[in-house]
Amino acid sequence: MSAPKHNELIVREGWPFMAPLIVLFALSLILKWPIWLAVISLILTLYVAYFFRNPYRRIPSDEDAVVSPADGKVVQVGRDDAGRWVISVFLNIFNVHVNRSPIAGQISEIKYIKGKFLAAYDPKASIENERNGLSIVRGSQTVEVIQIAGLIARRIVCWKKAGDELARGERFGLIRFGSRVDIILPAEAEMAVVVGQKIRGGCDMLARLKPDPQEP
Repeated sequence: MSAPKHNELIVREGWPFMAPLIVLFALSLILKWPIWLAVISLILTLYVAYFFRNPYRRIPSDEDAVVSPADGKVVQVGRDDAGRWVISVFLNIFNVHVNRSPIAGQISEIKYIKGKFLAAYDPKASIENERNGLSIVRGSQTVEVIQIAGLIARRIVCWKKAGDELARGERFGLIRFGSRVDIILPAEAEMAVVVGQKIRGGCDMLARLKPDPQEP
């Protein structure tokens, strides 16, 4: 399935949830069912539309900028055993859940791993939960983005495949109903965020990469 277009206000994955709610709301009015049923179905319809919203974002022009792949709150900034930077972003049920590429580059590998469904804010979610990882290559540099399912989220969507080219900030997938996204960066990257900071996908900078000597 292809990524949503820029002018799509709601990603198409939201319509299977919205359609029956809209029908229920309409029938409640037409058949004069209890008013509370119409109110609840309308509220749920509005929430689902809000959850699957696909807002426009102005992408930074800085070629070395690493933009956030998701809206949410930074819950971890640290280094892994290999010395690489790891940034974790927690998405609650009210955040935009469309995921965006942090850099411009080519997807060298996509790896899906089945796992548990721990709460996404739990640090163990990064290694134990069901997840989907993309390795994006820019010259000699590789940035990894890992979509992680949470306690409620049970569906990870990725619209891209290995070999695809991504622009910085380009939409590549989404996770339904609360989740976590990890970003793994080269050791020499310069951090631009701190734990607790709230960020927006595609437009807020997480870090800067060193200029790549292999890039023209």
